[in-house]
Amino acid sequence: MSKLSRIQKVAIAAFMAIAVAVPVAIAQSADSGVKKERSHFGEHGRRGGRGMMGFQGLDLTDAQKAQMKRIRENHSQTLRPIMEQIRAKRHEIRQASQSGAFNEALVTQKLTEIAPLEAKLQGEQLRLHQEMLSVLTPDQKAKLEQAREQLRSKWAERRANKQKVK
Repeated sequence: MSKLSRIQKVAIAAFMAIAVAVPVAIAQSADSGVKKERSHFGEHGRRGGRGMMGFQGLDLTDAQKAQMKRIRENHSQTLRPIMEQIRAKRHEIRQASQSGAFNEALVTQKLTEIAPLEAKLQGEQLRLHQEMLSVLTPDQKAKLEQAREQLRSKWAERRANKQKVK
């Protein structure tokens, strides 16, 4: 297995973790009563205004919402600097490739620097998600798992439909 393919796997894993954690934070912050501006992507920045695996529709109590908010705020102090470092390194890659010449050594170096940051980010996001899950009641956890299963079956159906088109 080449070094670049390991880096790519870590990047994909980090992206998947972000895809799980970000909707959770967005869904909870939307309940704060602040009116948000709507775009063509919906209220929460995603088509239809719904996050992928967020906690919406679980009928959280005010105490649970407050606890979730505290958890998010505590983790944001850890997550934000890591995300900023990753963003800066990706920006360096884009800047280097804008000249029209592809510097494979530089890109490989930057990806090698990004990989441990993404792994750290993924670990922190999983920790955040686990803490937020611990706030839920067993009924809420069951409802969340049911919603996830429905989403997985939709994704599987979409993949099957895409393969039929090919």
